[in-house]
Amino acid sequence: MSRPTFLSLGSVNADFEMRAPEELGRSETLAVQDLRRLSGGKAANRAWLARRFGHDARLFGCVGDDDLADQALARPRAAGVDLSGVSRTAGSGTAISLIVVPPSGKKHILLAPNANAQWDEAAAAAITDAIADALPTSVLTADYEVPAAIVRRAVEAAARRGVRVVIDPAPGAQAERAILAQAVALTPNVEEASALTGIDCASAAGVRRAAEALAELGVELVCLKLADGGAFVILHGDAFRLPPAPTTVEDSTGAGDAFSAAVGIALLEGRPLLQAACLGVAAASAAVAGFGSQIDALAPDRIRSDAEMLMGRMEHLA
Repeated sequence: MSRPTFLSLGSVNADFEMRAPEELGRSETLAVQDLRRLSGGKAANRAWLARRFGHDARLFGCVGDDDLADQALARPRAAGVDLSGVSRTAGSGTAISLIVVPPSGKKHILLAPNANAQWDEAAAAAITDAIADALPTSVLTADYEVPAAIVRRAVEAAARRGVRVVIDPAPGAQAERAILAQAVALTPNVEEASALTGIDCASAAGVRRAAEALAELGVELVCLKLADGGAFVILHGDAFRLPPAPTTVEDSTGAGDAFSAAVGIALLEGRPLLQAACLGVAAASAAVAGFGSQIDALAPDRIRSDAEMLMGRMEHLA
């Protein structure tokens, strides 16, 4: 690879997203509107955003041998993401995500992992070989919607090559603490942080204890994503509270993926870690302003501008 590359390992989904006129659970049958077939998946969303920022991006994941694979890969392909690391799993369907968005914008997701969980040796070798060939200034981002053994192999390969790693430990129950310790940055939400640490994150004090516990693994930057769109950050032992950037919430789908992608993008650009956290919050705030995960609202100029604004608004905690 001739330039530093944004390497994205994890889930690739065919999203079926729809709007609901009210919150779920009030009736057995709920008529929905605006059904859309979209590209999605954590790794695909991150790679797509890296291309929006003008970086070389390569996606590593598995899709099925069905027609939904084309849906899942359509937007990343159109954006110019390198899809040579995406394997087609014979006899398996592409992962499907059914997403319902009520008026609050707080999405509900049903996920069928399908091919995301069906990695063979050839697919695993593709990511480790790519990391071995990557420039050390490249960045690997990963999530746990694929087998933990695949993430382990990739992170260990990155350590050998000197490639920095950003991990979104979702779902938290699958993440391996020894592997998380090798990351430069972790980007869990409060539920994932609680699952990883056993600490109740219902209070501000609990959030801080959980973030500090993750930092004690030896991770330089812990960005604990908060429900309001902001983040609690631990950087080299110092604590910061970042508010969300001003936005109108239309759909929270993909906000966490935008956050993790932006942190990786900042590292790829050689930015300081605190700026990476601000870029993450700014990207997450932009992501909720539109319907779906890979949306035009994720505009690099706006995200960079909001990140600069957040640098001046962050709170350095005692």
